[in-house]
Amino acid sequence: MAQQTRAVNAAVRKRKRARASALIAVICAVATAAGCSSGKSADPKHAPSPTGASKKPSKKPADPTEAAKAKAIATYTSYWREMGRSYAKGGAEETTLKDYAAGSALVAANTGMANMREAGQGTVGEVTVKNPTVTQIDLDRKVPNVRLSSCLDVSRWEVIDRDTKKPVVLPSDRLTRYVVVSVVERWPEGWRVVRDTPQEKSC
Repeated sequence: MAQQTRAVNAAVRKRKRARASALIAVICAVATAAGCSSGKSADPKHAPSPTGASKKPSKKPADPTEAAKAKAIATYTSYWREMGRSYAKGGAEETTLKDYAAGSALVAANTGMANMREAGQGTVGEVTVKNPTVTQIDLDRKVPNVRLSSCLDVSRWEVIDRDTKKPVVLPSDRLTRYVVVSVVERWPEGWRVVRDTPQEKSC
């Protein structure tokens, strides 16, 4: 009798466990279908955007006129840097003067250096371009150009005798800071100084 009672109790416990397992399975199925198993939406459309993410500001296109002005001024400054080096060496062969000068400006520079070589003279020191200012710009021409006005300071640029290395005596009333009017053109190879005209005007 006791053995039969134990068998009945075991069967009851087995049925209870089966019902509990089935109930758990149903709950999980409903939760999964409702998308609420984790308390968050499974739809990627509703996923929160990453924190700290921001769009990079688009670069504003450069103004062609302002870019041309800046390039012309930079070219003119480099032109005089290479002019100083060329005169010191007695020629432009070992410098990059041709990268910044063309036309009558390059011809005048080469002529000036040739004359100094024949006279046995050279230069030391440096030339300083001060306050280069765009006075006119025309980018619609076949060869776009920019006109500049600047103050050229040659007070620290000395002419010397190449043999003795002594300074050459120059007129005491000569201008060492004077206004220069220049034209810089945009060639296929880049911007070039084509005219550089000193004015009889101090600055």
